[in-house]
Amino acid sequence: MPETWDYTLYIPNDLRAVTVCRRTLRMVLTLHGLIRLVDTAELLATELISNAVRHTKGPAALRVRRTAQGLVWIGAWDTDPGPPQPPQPPQPLDQISELAEDGRGLALIRACADYWGWQPSGRFGDRGKYVWCELEAV
Repeated sequence: MPETWDYTLYIPNDLRAVTVCRRTLRMVLTLHGLIRLVDTAELLATELISNAVRHTKGPAALRVRRTAQGLVWIGAWDTDPGPPQPPQPPQPLDQISELAEDGRGLALIRACADYWGWQPSGRFGDRGKYVWCELEAV
């Protein structure tokens, strides 16, 4: 049975916190011997946390855990209880503006994660939601 663990990092509504989350996630995965997941996990966490910070006004949190089934679960909590915008369908490369910054985050998560979803949450005393994804770590 894989080792289980659970980390939560609470952050302010500040885009600089995305870097703090990414570096913290890298350290957690490296210390637990999951270096092969770091690049993908960082991409996913960056998308989740940057969405939480950019599209809400309150604090946010990054949660990373390893389950008994050997999955690494990465979740972002924010204060907006509404569902995330659905992933945008992929566009041909010649139709993508290199200046466009919106609309690709959940599509990347859907493409790179083994599974993803969202759920309403009041876990931290505020109404909000979790948007999460899973990576197989076995």
